[in-house]
Amino acid sequence: MGLLSVGTPLTWDEAKPYVEHVHYHGITQFLNIWDRLKDRCGDELLWGDEVEYMVISFDPESKNAVLSLRQTEILAQLQPAASEIDAKTDNSISAPTFHPEYGRYMLESTPGSPYTGYLRDLLSVESNMRYRRNLARKHLKPNEIPVTLTSFPRLGVPGVFTEPYYDPADAKSSQSLFLPEEITNPHARFPTLTANIRRRRGSKVAINLPLFIDERTPRPFVDPTIPWQRNRYPEDSEAKNGAALIDHIYMDAMGFGMGCCCLQLTFQSCNVTEARRLYDALIPVGPIMLALTAASPLWRGYVADVDCRWNVIAGSVDDRTEEERGLKPLKENKFRIPKSRYDSVDLYISEEWMNRPEYNDNPLPYDESIYNRLREHGIDHLLSKHISHLFVRDPIVIFRELIEQDDTASTDHFENIQSTNWQTVRFKPPPPNSSIGWRVEFRSMEVQMTDFENAAYAVFIVLLSRAIMSMNLNFYMPISKVDENMAQAQVRDAARSSKFYFRWNVFPPLSSRASSAHSSGTSSPVHGANGVLRVKERRMRNCYPPIPPPEEGLPHGSVDDEYELMTMDEIINGKGADFPGLLGLVESYLDTLDVKEAERRKIGSYLNLIRRRANGTLKTPATWMREFVRSHPAYKFDSVVSQEINYDLMVAVDEIERGVRRVPDLLPEDYTGGEQDQGCLEK
Repeated sequence: MGLLSVGTPLTWDEAKPYVEHVHYHGITQFLNIWDRLKDRCGDELLWGDEVEYMVISFDPESKNAVLSLRQTEILAQLQPAASEIDAKTDNSISAPTFHPEYGRYMLESTPGSPYTGYLRDLLSVESNMRYRRNLARKHLKPNEIPVTLTSFPRLGVPGVFTEPYYDPADAKSSQSLFLPEEITNPHARFPTLTANIRRRRGSKVAINLPLFIDERTPRPFVDPTIPWQRNRYPEDSEAKNGAALIDHIYMDAMGFGMGCCCLQLTFQSCNVTEARRLYDALIPVGPIMLALTAASPLWRGYVADVDCRWNVIAGSVDDRTEEERGLKPLKENKFRIPKSRYDSVDLYISEEWMNRPEYNDNPLPYDESIYNRLREHGIDHLLSKHISHLFVRDPIVIFRELIEQDDTASTDHFENIQSTNWQTVRFKPPPPNSSIGWRVEFRSMEVQMTDFENAAYAVFIVLLSRAIMSMNLNFYMPISKVDENMAQAQVRDAARSSKFYFRWNVFPPLSSRASSAHSSGTSSPVHGANGVLRVKERRMRNCYPPIPPPEEGLPHGSVDDEYELMTMDEIINGKGADFPGLLGLVESYLDTLDVKEAERRKIGSYLNLIRRRANGTLKTPATWMREFVRSHPAYKFDSVVSQEINYDLMVAVDEIERGVRRVPDLLPEDYTGGEQDQGCLEK
């Protein structure tokens, strides 16, 4: 959702004179945070999830399922209802919170209070997610449902895809050929963000997804639904002048990307050092989880030849000018910027010995003046690089009333840049005047159709994060290989058919310090999954012990010998004695805990979903959706997702979530869903 300030937003031309002001004071605000909180230590290992819903409206007579644009009205009912929940009714779940999102058909939900690291909280995640969904259901119309769907298949098709209908010809902020102005959240930040991205870029955003070419798809494919001759705005000619590619699905607005839904997790660390360790460790995991959660193969009424949302969102907020994209020599701009604001991470930031300089092998534009200022203030090289890299971006939305701020009390200028660098993992300093500590946000996963799936992936990543920290795991590899994995993760059926780079030896070498602790009985060794020797988890003041250096000296061999191409099955489930797999590491960590049999069974059901998605015995949602479309009686094998097919798909998604439709190739046979939930067609 980002920073929702209140005030008068400036157009891009009005905002440009204040860009350096925001940069300077944003860094001042960060330095004030750093000075106050760099030594903060002992914060509890809390975490939380964010689940985003689309509100779908059904019309059984016309067999049309469309997006309901009632976000403001729904939230006005939901927020008071949530706050008035009587704790005596269900004291196991605190009142959840619901937030607005970019699309006026979207709702974002979070738990009412963060989860702890205890198993009882892990086991409550699914019921908490279901509770939030049911609470939303109760405040919708009889023909509406909240679905956890990454992308709406017919967003931007000609005709009716919203309720109520609006004409896209009046899309003032985006000037889109396909999306109406009214699809965007009316808060001033969102239409201003949309318009200013377009104005700064110098053209509309241009997103082109490869079309899935089926048996009767016309070749070459020239999209007949694009209004090629529309001439209301100057940018209307861009499509026919080359922005729309042949054999591709063309999209031209921020709403196509920021109108997607996802599953995000945020972890609070004991201190800044541990936050940086976890941030780095999760970077190589991001592409793996993107491929494993793939859930978006249908776009603007067509079947795409990709499975994920990532490049769509990256393109939807790409405000880089032609100079910054390398299409023209630098003249008006300072930097050649290789990526969009929404993309994969470019820099590992931990100062631990495991982070070798060779891993940071990507070209990294950064503001040298900001870097030097940070260094002169005493901030280390890597964190200075990270912050000065974020600040090569301009603030896109500036509110007139917030130009002048008290830099000792506010972080609005810093967050203006920080919150609009949307990367797979985000390093988050504590907010001012708050009990919240240093955090890491994991952002790559696609939202799943059921609360069971979303809970399973959340629980898996939480356990993996604990395994990483307690076992001092080393996932480092060149960050350029992480980028290659990000590209590979989005191709069709990547989870079953692709290979990904991953580090094969994830265990740090023993040090004399670790050996001494072992022999003195400070901790007790256990054997986890795959025979991995483990040490009982041990923490002080919520902090993990520092990583001891290896007794034989720091590694100096080639980093190219530290990783290899692996299948998804091998990365998740392991390669025998060679590599335990991420699940093996999680199970080894669980062996260090006091887990009751009933708890292990519940956690085992989640890990089994992960295992089977990785080995291909269960399909990803993307594969299942594509096959649903291609097996529908109305499908003409022409790559088109018709109104009727989309309606039946949305009905199926709702029925699957509630457990009334069984899909053993997508979910385990014992999945029951929310059978007590009433579907909109049954109300």
